[in-house]
Amino acid sequence: MRYELVIFDNDGVLVDSEPISNTILAEYLTELGHPTSYHESLRDYMGAAVHRVHDLVEERTGGKLPDDFDETFHSRIFAAFRQELVPVPGVEDVLAGLVADGVAYCVASSGSHERIRVGHLKTGLDQWFEEDWIFSVDDVGRGKPAPDLFLYAAERMGVAPERCVVIEDSPLGVQAAKAAGMDVYGFTSMMPADRLAGVTGLFSDMSQLREMLA
Repeated sequence: MRYELVIFDNDGVLVDSEPISNTILAEYLTELGHPTSYHESLRDYMGAAVHRVHDLVEERTGGKLPDDFDETFHSRIFAAFRQELVPVPGVEDVLAGLVADGVAYCVASSGSHERIRVGHLKTGLDQWFEEDWIFSVDDVGRGKPAPDLFLYAAERMGVAPERCVVIEDSPLGVQAAKAAGMDVYGFTSMMPADRLAGVTGLFSDMSQLREMLA
């Protein structure tokens, strides 16, 4: 295999969380007087850290979200995750293949460590990830599309950026991977392929990724 490290995004790549979180986000923003549809939430916030929500709302309206926005938003998401969240179909086969081939992997997410942990515990993916293979926007100063998170993950895993490949499903994540000097494969289960411009390759099913990484 030509890569020494596979870096997975979490939401939408490992856990099927994007429909849940973007439905809740759209509903909450609308409730607060910022009408947002589910598709607008996907367009504007998929793959981003929560600070982007604050930034875009202030940029567009001149107003600020409530001080307890993050706490309320995350409590609603975590409650839904504990009831509904499932792993992305086929991703455990991909992880098993990497283990069998002796290829290192990790997760680098725009979500918090708590969000990753809640999702992995619910879906059983916690068995596939050692604690020091989990990286969050909490660990760096800037989230995607800045390259900081992917570069940090590579450094901590001891692999040069050019020997890494990122698995992403959002335009912001693709931009971050490219800025880090890494190859990136775009998962198109929810995002149209034309929104993931410049990727090394595209796939719509995890069984395809297994073949692409072989």
